[in-house]
Amino acid sequence: MPMVKPRARSTQVVIGCTLAAALLVAGCGGSDSGSAATTTKRPHPTTTTSQPAGDTKPAAITVEVNNMKFAPADVTVKAGDTVTWHFADKAPHTVQGIGDKAMGLNSPIIDKGDWSYTFTVAGTYRYLCSLHPEMRGTITVQ
Repeated sequence: MPMVKPRARSTQVVIGCTLAAALLVAGCGGSDSGSAATTTKRPHPTTTTSQPAGDTKPAAITVEVNNMKFAPADVTVKAGDTVTWHFADKAPHTVQGIGDKAMGLNSPIIDKGDWSYTFTVAGTYRYLCSLHPEMRGTITVQ
């Protein structure tokens, strides 16, 4: 049986608990149909996908988390698009929604890797890194 490093195991436990809590909270929601969150660990895409005019496929947009900032900090997407935050900084970070509208934006603490969120409801979603509150961003969903 392979040995699991203590830090890797604790990260798995934190991610598992966070996912379980998110599923529990999502199941307890009211009549407001918010956005669905997905957490993924996958290789970073080499390009950001933009859809040609007239194409109805959802777009995949990447926000880089590096040098203690979100880049780009302000993103505009269409309802149904997925935004992926790619964490590649020296310090761990989070994506934490600000205000009622952005309550679903709640990533685990991530050192390296990706976290994605699919926006299904139009509006403005402000967020920050809960560990570094000066790091802020906005997603505008049309």
